Amino acid sequence: MMEEKIKNIFDIDNIQSQDPEVFESILEKDNFRVERIVTLRPYENPGAWYNQKTDEWVLLMQGESELEFKDSEIIKMDAGDYIFIPAHKKHRINYSSHDPKCIWLAIHNSHK
Repeated sequence: MMEEKIKNIFDIDNIQSQDPEVFESILEKDNFRVERIVTLRPYENPGAWYNQKTDEWVLLMQGESELEFKDSEIIKMDAGDYIFIPAHKKHRINYSSHDPKCIWLAIHNSHK
């Protein structure tokens, strides 16, 4: 029998990376993926545009952030806010808090 290890979504003290964000897969199945995204360093200038092949439902669990969509729509998000982003809707992070760091929970759904 396999023993499962309990993890905590807010445990980010041991994450080290040179990248501004770390993407950690929590669960992957046939056509969906659940991941935790941790913004390690605040975005003070707009990040690169994301153009994902999957639909994404994302929840900001900690921190505050500002998302920009290619159509110039800007959305401010606080802890507890969530949004659905359809596949290929270009978006980027304009701003993210440093204290506390942003912790996101994202669910991606691919169309098979």
